[in-house]
Amino acid sequence: MKEILQAIDEKGYGHFYIMESDERLGEMEVSISGSNLTVYHTEVAEKAEGKGYAKMLLNEMVGYARKNGLKVIPLCPYVHAQFKRHPEEYADVWNKE
Repeated sequence: MKEILQAIDEKGYGHFYIMESDERLGEMEVSISGSNLTVYHTEVAEKAEGKGYAKMLLNEMVGYARKNGLKVIPLCPYVHAQFKRHPEEYADVWNKE
């Protein structure tokens, strides 16, 4: 069974990650500062590529941002590409400044 978890420390640094049994199959590195959530990097294990895991992490991160009133700064190339490809879907959380 796959589980998406988050680990964000008291300084605002952390990640969202996908676990299956005891194996980490993907993760998204983030930090939170003020009202911004910055995404630095998204990575999926080679054996898990092509299964939509990066999109699952993206959805989890965006849901977290919405729930916590945060704006997303997509420094990660994958997240930035998704935001540009579907601007209407992410307009409410995309910090374009």
